[in-house]
Amino acid sequence: MAIRCRIVAVLIIMGCVLSVPATTRSDQATTAYNEADFLSRVRRLTFEGARAGEGYFSPGGNQLVFQSEREPGNPFYQIYMLDLETGDSRRISPGHGKTTCGFFQPGTSKIQFSSTHHDPQSEQLQTEEISFRESGQERRYAWDYDPEMEIYTFDQETTEFSRLTQAFGYDAEGSYSPDGNWITFTSMRDAYNRELSEDERKQLEVDPSYFAEIYIMKSDGTQQQRLTEVNGYDGGPFFSPNGTKIVWRRFDEQGLLADVWTMNLDGTDQRQITDFGSMSWAPYFHPSGEYIFFASNKLGFTNFEVFIVDSAGEKEPVRITYTDGFDGLPVPSPDGTILSWTSDGRTGGEGSQIFLADWNHEQAITALKDAPLKSVSGNLDDQ
Repeated sequence: MAIRCRIVAVLIIMGCVLSVPATTRSDQATTAYNEADFLSRVRRLTFEGARAGEGYFSPGGNQLVFQSEREPGNPFYQIYMLDLETGDSRRISPGHGKTTCGFFQPGTSKIQFSSTHHDPQSEQLQTEEISFRESGQERRYAWDYDPEMEIYTFDQETTEFSRLTQAFGYDAEGSYSPDGNWITFTSMRDAYNRELSEDERKQLEVDPSYFAEIYIMKSDGTQQQRLTEVNGYDGGPFFSPNGTKIVWRRFDEQGLLADVWTMNLDGTDQRQITDFGSMSWAPYFHPSGEYIFFASNKLGFTNFEVFIVDSAGEKEPVRITYTDGFDGLPVPSPDGTILSWTSDGRTGGEGSQIFLADWNHEQAITALKDAPLKSVSGNLDDQ
């Protein structure tokens, strides 16, 4: 989800800008699958608002936190919680400003998310955005990496908000460790906390995400530590089920390609899991720890599909979804039996919404076992 000066194509998905090249790499054909081999009882979960996405399960699997554009007078995302048993939903963010990336804290009644509601200009920006959209104009970029974005928690029991980050620069894309003691997140603070060179200043004007790095901190906001030191967008981090690894997406320096990586919690042992020659992002471990879900435009830069890859990155990824348009942001339930993801190709032109399906873990294991090694070339389009 990056913007670079060498843009080949720009896609606006889920309010984030994707800069991607046409892909020419081919991979070995494997066993032919279809969506029904992995997903059954596919159903649409969200209906309200212009669009919704990024659904994450509560530790018990009975709730989902997600973002949606549905507040009167606010064109930006707000954070909502949905009770999967009753169907009731409620907003848990303040209602003004921009928000993104909600996530439940295990063992507590808290939900963390990122927001700009503290910004005195937040309501003015809402009004300006509404006027801009009503004018019929289109801007080149939809996700601006607002430097006022900070990480907050909302306590469902006390209804109190607590701010965890204070550094100017986009702080977002946070998630908790399985024990609830740590948060890993993305920050662009390095673009604002030091003197930039002339080239860096120009880069910041073109694309702030170039300065995005992965951080970790205690769940109370203390002990903030930077984990990555590579130019280009490092973002979207999540913990492995056993809490020993972090999985994230890493863009190349030009912002044209992205792949899935893993590392230890101290930033050591950084390993590239995919080498897919495309934009591969939004990685998330299956609770078994055996494989990772992610989305990629391998099959055409306007068509994002969900894939899985073994956790060691030894095999070629296996395709899961087979619907034109955007299928991405895949997240399994805590017991690994349900998959949540965001799709715009299944809504009939109504905008992106969240879908659920029963997940066939056994078939996933079989497919990964039969997948070819990454070193062998061929043609993925035949999958």
